[in-house]
Amino acid sequence: MKTGSIFKLTFWKAVAVIIIAAGLYSVVFRFSRGLGAATNLNDVFPWGLWIGFDILCGVGLAAGGFTICAVTHIFNIKKFEPLTRPSILTAFLGYLLVIFGLLADLGKPWNIWHAIIMWNTHSVMFEVAWCVMLYTTVLFLEFAPVILERFKLNKLLMIMRKVSIPIMMLGILLSTLHQSSLGSLFLIVPTKMHPLWYSPILPVYFYMSAIATGFAMVIFESYTSARAFNHGIKLNLLSSIAKITFVMLILTAAVRFIDLAILNKLNYLLISSSETYMFYLELFIGTVIPVYLLSQKKFRESRKWLYISALFVIGGFLLNRVNVSITSLTGSANYNYFPSVYEISITMMLVTVGMVAFKLITQNFPVFEELHEGESEESEAVHGREAILSE
Repeated sequence: MKTGSIFKLTFWKAVAVIIIAAGLYSVVFRFSRGLGAATNLNDVFPWGLWIGFDILCGVGLAAGGFTICAVTHIFNIKKFEPLTRPSILTAFLGYLLVIFGLLADLGKPWNIWHAIIMWNTHSVMFEVAWCVMLYTTVLFLEFAPVILERFKLNKLLMIMRKVSIPIMMLGILLSTLHQSSLGSLFLIVPTKMHPLWYSPILPVYFYMSAIATGFAMVIFESYTSARAFNHGIKLNLLSSIAKITFVMLILTAAVRFIDLAILNKLNYLLISSSETYMFYLELFIGTVIPVYLLSQKKFRESRKWLYISALFVIGGFLLNRVNVSITSLTGSANYNYFPSVYEISITMMLVTVGMVAFKLITQNFPVFEELHEGESEESEAVHGREAILSE
């Protein structure tokens, strides 16, 4: 990549600069004036956008790293290996941004290191803190071979390749614990959450929905990076991933409705309320539409429709996490929370920084592995571009 291209101003670069500048100003305002002045949070409603979106959604959207690693290294399906590096990079950046989002939300962020030496093994937050720290470290180690290849540090690269399988297995374990523990955070407020979202098996639901969303993120990332960097899309691999996503969506929805039936909560689906409407919106966007699309072979074998299906899965996931953390609690709190401009600005900055970082890293490091034998990179890229343009 030419160095000058980095500094060449385009419309989207200008937008990114504005968003990041506004976000940095909001960060300064938040730390200089405090949470009370910078947010619309209070003692009645202490968790808002930064928890509901930045952390709960950020961690879930980073699930593609552990799902692909599990498929390639636990189930030993090696054909998915070309998708591993971009997924690990997405997860690594996602977790870094989750940490920065957490720093903004904490009342005393300078005490974040306390969890390392002040152990409270009975606290779910303690487990979450350790899983975030350890899994972020594991993700860096998983991505380290890409860095070593770039700088031709072959001896270190050989060592990392020898220990890569145990590292990935540890990452899968940590991510499994962490994805489910985020659901456990809400088990302590059964009387405050709306019945449509509270359940004693919230950790199980969080874990299952993260798996489906992780695979959808792999499809989303593959499509967008192909358009951005003009390389081919491995449609056969993404179609196979779409089948797994379809199965996980069905299983997750089944578990959810069986749980509602067992807990005698199906009657809440007939009550006219804003919570009921949000539940149906979440279900329609995140389950009904993508299940229909992914059940059709013609859609699973289309780059465009795979991408659209992934967008619906991701959209439904985002709605669910926001509904769990915000919508389900506003009724009992009797407080109509809406994030402040500073909360929104910092969140937009984190998302933008993640996108910019992903682009810069993929342009300067060998993130996209070589194509399968018999496929030339040039011809795959040409076919990929032609197929995308034709759709």
